[in-house]
Amino acid sequence: MESLAAAPFASLGLSKGNASLVSQDSKEQAAAEISDEILLAKVSAGDQEALGILFRRYARLVWSVAERIVRNKAEADDLVQDVFLLVQRRASAFDSSKGTARSLIVHMTYQRALSRKRYLNARHRQASAETEKRAANTPGPAVPFYDESIEAHFGRDRLQKAFEALSEDQRQTLRLYFLEGYTLAEIAAKMGQVEGNVKHHYYRGLSKLRSSLR
Repeated sequence: MESLAAAPFASLGLSKGNASLVSQDSKEQAAAEISDEILLAKVSAGDQEALGILFRRYARLVWSVAERIVRNKAEADDLVQDVFLLVQRRASAFDSSKGTARSLIVHMTYQRALSRKRYLNARHRQASAETEKRAANTPGPAVPFYDESIEAHFGRDRLQKAFEALSEDQRQTLRLYFLEGYTLAEIAAKMGQVEGNVKHHYYRGLSKLRSSLR
């Protein structure tokens, strides 16, 4: 994330001068005490400084989730700015009864990253098909692209039943990993368990889901 560290969020008007001011100890301490929900309310009112605080708070998480999906650091850099532009546009629609601000941001990241991955995959297939077509001088076969979301494949009701078959530790581990964006080490700390146990919950839970949904 070197480029993000060098230029926090230039496209949203967070200049180097602003960044240096906010980096002062007193302001950093005050910013840390503001809840995500209050920050989103300020963002919806056009507060650029509040958006900058959210960016510094969650940019690394967003980048990690995006890079995990697209497997490309440059694309992940672009997705970070894309996600926070989306946060800026949709802040007024945030509903705390439906989840935390962190969950909202991670959800947006998954949506944007999966959409970008679909585009990149389709472009790669198209380029490969065109190469084969030129080589053989015949039309390449059309390759359909399917939605990668679990719900799209199996349906929400079926997925809910599969989750209910998991143990509480398995459900919590998978929820924190896929919906909240935590790493396995962070999940171990939150759950008060050793990382080896959390890895067992993760892999055992995924195995049960695959068996239930197969």
